[in-house]
Order: sequence, then structure tokens, then C-alpha cells
Amino acid sequence: MSTGVAGAGVSESNKGSWTAFLKSIASFNGDLSSLTAPPFILSSTSLVEFSAYWAEHPSIFVAPASEQDPQKRALLVLKWFLSTLKQQYASRSDKYGNEKKPLNPFLGELYLGKWIDAAGTTELVSEQVSHHPPATAYHISNDQHGVILEGYNAQKASFSSTINVKQIGHAVYRLPAFNENYLITLPSLHIEGLIYGAPFVELNGSTYITSSSGYTAKIDYSGQGWVSGKKNSFAATMYRTGKAKDILYTISGRWSKSFEIRAGTSKTVVDSYNAEATPTTALTLEPIEKQEPWESRRAWSKVAAGIASGDMDLVGSEKSKIENAQRALRLKEQEEDRSWDHRYFSRFEKDSILEELGPRIGLSADVDKTGGIWRFDQKKADASKAAKGNADAARAELV
Repeated sequence: MSTGVAGAGVSESNKGSWTAFLKSIASFNGDLSSLTAPPFILSSTSLVEFSAYWAEHPSIFVAPASEQDPQKRALLVLKWFLSTLKQQYASRSDKYGNEKKPLNPFLGELYLGKWIDAAGTTELVSEQVSHHPPATAYHISNDQHGVILEGYNAQKASFSSTINVKQIGHAVYRLPAFNENYLITLPSLHIEGLIYGAPFVELNGSTYITSSSGYTAKIDYSGQGWVSGKKNSFAATMYRTGKAKDILYTISGRWSKSFEIRAGTSKTVVDSYNAEATPTTALTLEPIEKQEPWESRRAWSKVAAGIASGDMDLVGSEKSKIENAQRALRLKEQEEDRSWDHRYFSRFEKDSILEELGPRIGLSADVDKTGGIWRFDQKKADASKAAKGNADAARAELV
């Protein structure tokens, strides 16, 4: 933990590289994601894996499907969304002591897995669908409960006193049994603690969830030294769409700690959530030797080993192999006048859910910043599953 002294979170051996990194950030003109970070702050996890943070509490993820009242259902969607924030934005600091710079995914990179628990089987498909600009698409589903989440996001980083990250894209939570869709915007964030060498994520601004059933939630984020003075603070309201002053529920607390849900603007607590006390369900992955070459853990395994051992020569060498292979693929596609075939997602210029719900919360598709509107393609998914099954069968025959 930082003591309030510049560089306090950095060991003596790393202070030189950390100081140089801070100077390079302050003078850099462009997208900060292309900057090389000091070895001690590098993560062995690819950004394509971050999609899993949406559903590490499967029972909370599927809970709205069991609620018959539309107002309470909308509240449960809001509660689920808030429950994901700790995993998405604080779990890495909790695990490593500070935020780490993730690996930049390559085009076509995949992260596939399943959560298996009391909620049944919840499946994850995450794919890097664009490289210029970089964008990740994801699809999470639980067939037993009839819940689907899909979306895509890109990030644009800049420096102004600290690192600021604007997230571009959106998510759609779907309940087909109720013919309901919930459009979700993504929070902006900035990195605190940089000067102390102990960076962590703080959310800022506002996000919205608006539903086809007629409910909207607004979440306002604040942080240490701001309105509340407490790290990771937020305040949310839920209301009937178009009637923001007629508040149905208020929620406040700290998204990395706990929060309480109150009826209207009263002090009556109707529900609460403790993020620190709620265990996550581990995502089940295929063993690396059974993964396809495009799957994240297998593709980056040697880079991850280098980061873990501190062998930055190995890290650089293995990263270069991946990058050079990607350049060769792009050149071949250009020569053959074709584009990359996405495995699970398709690109669209328009989307009916976005067109219906987006105007209610001021959200439009920034297709130039995400490479398009990305949606899960079931036909592609079926073809990929069949191809993988054939490959596994062929591999088994050789054993």
C-alpha cells in the first residue's frame, strides 16, 4: 500500500524504470496502449480475458430470469451489473497489489470457457474482432435460465495529470422469455496512485442501463478526494424511463466493498450486497495442450512464462513471434484481397436494439472506433464447435 510518498510502492531496484515510464507517459502524444510498461507492472493476462469479469457470479447473473415482476427484474439486472464492477476494475489490484498493464490481444484471439455451479453451465466466448482499432466482442449465455449477455468494447487512453481511459462500446443483457433487452453503457476510468507506484482503477462519470420494459438506471461514480472522499464510491437511481425524478430505488456504497438498495428516496433498505464476502466461481478452461493455437492462454503461454520469471528477453522474443506472424497474415490477406474471417461474431452497420434504446440514454454506435457493431453469430459458433470437435477426434486417434 502507498504511504503517500512518491514512488513508495516501487522497490528500489525498479524506481529508475518507473520514473522513466512516468516521464514517457507525460510526454507521449498518441494512444498510451502502445507504450511499453516496466516489467514489474506487466500482466501475463490478455485484454481478451477481461470479458469473463461480467459473469464470475453466475447465480447473480441469471437471477433476473426467475423474477416475474418487471420492475424487480430490472432492479436485479442493475444489482448484477454493480456486482461485476469489483471483478472488472479492482480484482487485479486485490490479487497483485496494483493494477497491471494487460497484453494487447491479436486479431482473432479467443478466450473460451464455462462456469459450472448451482446456476448450471454458463458459457463464455470472447474474441478479438478488430485490431485497428482494437476491439473485443463477447457472448455469455446460460441456456438453463435463458439469459444472454453480448457486447463489445474498445479503449482509448490518454494522459492529463493521470492516465484516463474512455471505454467505447456497450453491452446488451437479454431475457428472451420476457422479450426484454437491457442496453448497458460502459464507465470511463482513470488510474490513481501512479506517482506512488501503486496504480489502481477509479471509475468516473456516469453509466446507464435502459430496458425495453420501460425502466432506466443511472449510476454516478465518484472516488477518493471527490464527492464522498471514499475510494470506489457510487450512487445509482432507477426510475421509469422518461421520469427520472420519480425514483423507484436508490443504491449507494462502494462498488469494491458493499452497497445498499433502498426503496425510492427513503431509508428503507430492501436489499444489500457485499462484494468482499461474495465468492466467485472459477472459469473452467480446456487444458492448454487441448486449446487451439488462437486461444489466449496457449498463444501467450511463453510470454506469460517470461513475465513470471522476469526474463524480459524471452518476453520480447515471444511477443515478436506473435506480432510477426500477425503481420504475415495481414499481408497475405491483402495479397489475396480478402479480410479476416471471424470465428464467432459478425459485423453490422445497424442494430435494432441499439436504434430502439440508444436514444433514451444518448448512446450511438461509434463504428469508426470499434470497427463496427459486433454481434454473436450462432452459425459461425456452430461451425467452430464442429471444427473443434473434428480436430479433437483426430488428435485422439493419434494418441
